[in-house]
Amino acid sequence: MTQFNKQRLTNRQIQLNRDGLRNGTYSDKYFANIAHILGQLQKDDYRFSGQSARAVNADLSQVAVGNIEVEAQVFNRRAPYALVGGVDVALTMLRHATGYFENGIFHETWQQLQVRATHDGTLTHYEGDASHIEPVIIIRGKLRDFTLLETPILGALSRATRIATNVYNVLEVCNNKQVLFFPARFDWHETQSLDGYAYWLAIQAHNAQRGGTLAPLVSTDAQGAWWDGNGKGTIPHAYIACFFADTAEAMRLFAQHMPLDTLRVALVDFNNDCVRDSLATIAVFWDEYQKALATGDESAQKRWTLDGVRLDTGGNMLDVSLKEADGRGVSEALVHTVRRALDNAWTGWDVPENLIPTAQAYCSGVKIVVSGGFNRERIAQFEKNHVPVDYYGVGSTLLTNDKTTNADFTMDVVRLRVGDTWVDMPKVGRAPNDNPALAPIDLADFE
Repeated sequence: MTQFNKQRLTNRQIQLNRDGLRNGTYSDKYFANIAHILGQLQKDDYRFSGQSARAVNADLSQVAVGNIEVEAQVFNRRAPYALVGGVDVALTMLRHATGYFENGIFHETWQQLQVRATHDGTLTHYEGDASHIEPVIIIRGKLRDFTLLETPILGALSRATRIATNVYNVLEVCNNKQVLFFPARFDWHETQSLDGYAYWLAIQAHNAQRGGTLAPLVSTDAQGAWWDGNGKGTIPHAYIACFFADTAEAMRLFAQHMPLDTLRVALVDFNNDCVRDSLATIAVFWDEYQKALATGDESAQKRWTLDGVRLDTGGNMLDVSLKEADGRGVSEALVHTVRRALDNAWTGWDVPENLIPTAQAYCSGVKIVVSGGFNRERIAQFEKNHVPVDYYGVGSTLLTNDKTTNADFTMDVVRLRVGDTWVDMPKVGRAPNDNPALAPIDLADFE
């Protein structure tokens, strides 16, 4: 469940490969090894016959190790904080793949687990000490029944949390400007739904924590699948090539044939002349818009409103409107130059005097979208210098996975059940922890 809409993800959205999870296809092999050993010990009715290295005030000779019940805590070590995602995915895995095989038949035992978890969208903090952490999930149950799930659970949490936190950090410097989610082409397509959900979490957290008003905008339907969103987009460079590099004509046909709820945003760097192609496109649109004004056709006015232009100039290219000192790629100077050109485009038109205010508003209403190599640092610099960007398209940087961005999740067994008592048994350097954000979970909700 998220903090924001109080709705859970379940297997209806996630569509787990249950057979793969149950068979250990996605598990590090040592978990398959211990599941096998513990299952064999259960069949052999083995009782603990060793000597504990810890002081345990109990008779351990009757403990059935094959059926050992453990308390496992799941936590992350991204400092100083992380925006948690993937909890519902992890809980859905527990619901659908906890259990064991006997004579080729899988026996579900999720009903025997006791689980507490945070919501997706919770902020957790870490100061570098793995013995003082904020668990996001605590599981009590037979280890052999859920040990195979440790690897995929940690993987889902790590990826979703990393991307959600990366997006959240970028939003921090955007002055509440829209960040378009463009990383689909940089990874395996099957990750898109989880990634888009992580982005959605970050947008909701930004709005809740910082008083933002942003809406999520993703580029593929898969990225919006888990939160009932749809992909948004306009045109690629390939489309302009089909019109022999005539950007204005390509956009005219786009506006003519696309539904009214599709944004009209022209990609204007195809010819490395963003000013010329912006002015040519807005002139074509204004001619049609002026006709619609004359007839009072509001639908046509919407059809021929140019919502924006997108600058995606390659980092090695110098737009023809600039000097070398202005910088290559989508530079601050390029944005300022295009903004001035758009604002003054009406001065080159034959506009009746009574429509001059309308024409001025039409031109100034065209937004500027920038994309290509934007990250937190670059956006922060643009905002510091008051560059007139309205939307930032951000791609591969949101998938960054390095020393500072990695959301390293761990599952530790920290207690064992001996009779009716839970005995502390963490690895040295770790300790049982709690988190006030944890709440009891009914896994039946994750059908």
